[in-house]
Amino acid sequence: MFTPDSPVHHALVQHQLRLAQVPTTQLFDHDPNRVQAFNCQAAGLHADFSKHRVDANALNVLIQLAESADLITKRDAMFNGEVINHTEQRQVLHSILRARHAHPTLGHLQTDVSNTLDRMATFVDAIHSGQWRGFSHLSITDVVNIGIGGSDLGPQMVTEALAPYQTQVNLHFVSNVDGADLAQTLDKLNPATTLFVVASKTFTTAETLTNARTARRWLLAAAGTEDATAKHFVAVSSAVARAVDFGITPDNIFPLWDWVGGRYSLWSAIGLPIALACGMPVFEQLLAGAEAMDQHFASAPLLENMPVIMAVLGIFYINYWHCDTHAILPYSHYLGSFTKYIQQLDMESNGKTVALQGTASSGHTGPIIWGEVGTNGQHSFHQLLHQGTRIVPVDFILPLTTPAVSAIDTETLKHHQAQLVANCLSQSRALMLGKSRVQAEQEFRQMGIPDAEACALAPHKMMPGNRPSTTITMHCLTPENLGALIALYEHKVFVQSAIWNINAFDQWGVELGKQLCNEILPVLTTDAATAFDPSTNALIQRYKDAHQ
Repeated sequence: MFTPDSPVHHALVQHQLRLAQVPTTQLFDHDPNRVQAFNCQAAGLHADFSKHRVDANALNVLIQLAESADLITKRDAMFNGEVINHTEQRQVLHSILRARHAHPTLGHLQTDVSNTLDRMATFVDAIHSGQWRGFSHLSITDVVNIGIGGSDLGPQMVTEALAPYQTQVNLHFVSNVDGADLAQTLDKLNPATTLFVVASKTFTTAETLTNARTARRWLLAAAGTEDATAKHFVAVSSAVARAVDFGITPDNIFPLWDWVGGRYSLWSAIGLPIALACGMPVFEQLLAGAEAMDQHFASAPLLENMPVIMAVLGIFYINYWHCDTHAILPYSHYLGSFTKYIQQLDMESNGKTVALQGTASSGHTGPIIWGEVGTNGQHSFHQLLHQGTRIVPVDFILPLTTPAVSAIDTETLKHHQAQLVANCLSQSRALMLGKSRVQAEQEFRQMGIPDAEACALAPHKMMPGNRPSTTITMHCLTPENLGALIALYEHKVFVQSAIWNINAFDQWGVELGKQLCNEILPVLTTDAATAFDPSTNALIQRYKDAHQ
């Protein structure tokens, strides 16, 4: 448990005060083996932690913090299927979705998962082979996933990341209840060759059902018969009866289980769009990569455990360096949606103010996650990373090679990749080194600027440096490596929740907005009197005035 009055806490306070006076470069001077000591490899990934503002003594105490929170017991409880989501009385077993080795006590769940994967494989083959036909007997060319949150962000991110593996089927994702999202997608499609995947565990999610109903009207207007729904809609849901009422055949409803949280569900049938886009073997490889990271997390000593090290470093910055945000910067175009995905994973899991016992958390919990792909971010927010008043820890994610593409020859592509890698490495180095006043003055003088003016300008070019970063590399962005990367962040988030003594697997803050929406919507669409706060009442009236 994270307790401010513990000896470990007081030791970490002292380590932060000490390390705040030590430049990161000096840590390398003091330890010739620092690079080797602060590196970790697992499941095809390599993490370099050596640019962080920690030394061996501080890291050992951070590991003690994890041990004092009973991390190992909590980790094992999760993997063994104990109820650790106490507020909802649920198991947390997304790891079972990718476990290919027999579990000693959860084999019955593995059987359910295996049967679902077999059904997915049969369905994907029917689409890819052209055996599945629409209302006009044409094969399917486009698939639209209609979902939101975990039913959208994960499949979309993975499908984009694995673009080089995609087959002949085109994937589209609709999540926003703003009609423009669905309209722009449907404008490009032919109803006769379009399949919709409606992803909603309860089949009651308002945004998803609104979009699904509108999509069904669009389809039926072209087909002219209600029977077309069964040929153009499938569902991923635990609410079979509701999906059947919508018009979806029971055989085309893929299951979800209450032991799988939405933001951890891409490994389940929620990942059907991934399999449709890339093929079932690629989906299986994604699962295998995640399982490899699961095995590392479950067995590696804490001091050599990649998710654990990432987690405790994050806690050091949040609770002892008072860093409120964390940037995730993938240097891969294919990972363009990765940061957005991790935003939900981290912020919905650990954005909590209440400890497991129902009391207030004893300190700050989840950070604000943000970022953008490199090199784009270098020309926008990196200015703040280098010279801003706030310290922002950074994760750089870097595939060292890139898949071949038809439009660019191999040598030219290597040249692009070398530039990309050079930019990534230079950013992490620049964050660490910074630039002193002496260096800035010297640069101005080399430009021919007189001494007095160089002295006056130098402060504007100074950068404090000592900004911490992790660099995660992999040989290439394969399905296996992507699976391992996602699982790495899942486990990091769990470790932090265990130390903070919060529940990472509920999301009551999401529910409040839904409840209030159900109160406001009828007022917008009827003459019912407004009975809310003055600000909301005035905004409702503005909406009504706009629609008179």
